[in-house]
Amino acid sequence: MNREPIYSALFTRLSGIAGLKTKSRILKHWNDVPPEQRPALFMSQGSETPTTVTGEPQKWLLMVDVYVYVHTDGTTPPGSVLNPILDAIEAIFPLHPITGKHTLDAPGVEWARIEGQIQTDEGTLGHQAMAVVPIQILATGGGDV
Repeated sequence: MNREPIYSALFTRLSGIAGLKTKSRILKHWNDVPPEQRPALFMSQGSETPTTVTGEPQKWLLMVDVYVYVHTDGTTPPGSVLNPILDAIEAIFPLHPITGKHTLDAPGVEWARIEGQIQTDEGTLGHQAMAVVPIQILATGGGDV
């Protein structure tokens, strides 16, 4: 499996979300991202789990966490800035009308989607909020794909 085109395709889609001031594949803690650099989005590769079915090519379940940090001036609720970004992340995974899957248009990807609980704090950090969005990608392994 050729991982980099898959992760790159996801990050390219995430980077296209309007209004982001900072975008990176190098995760930073929210305390290291000044308010003027927010909204900020960071993509972090997570675990990779192989799945094998006899007679079929090996597949890999790739886990990615997307971190979003926002900051407001205190008159706007942080959630009103965070929610449209979460909606935009969800929108980068439109379902194919026939297969019902989204492939990121990346070689070897069978599907990619938000999978699991989105963790948010919407304002419990004061004038800032953050979210962690779990994304899973199922990709075919076994050589370059």
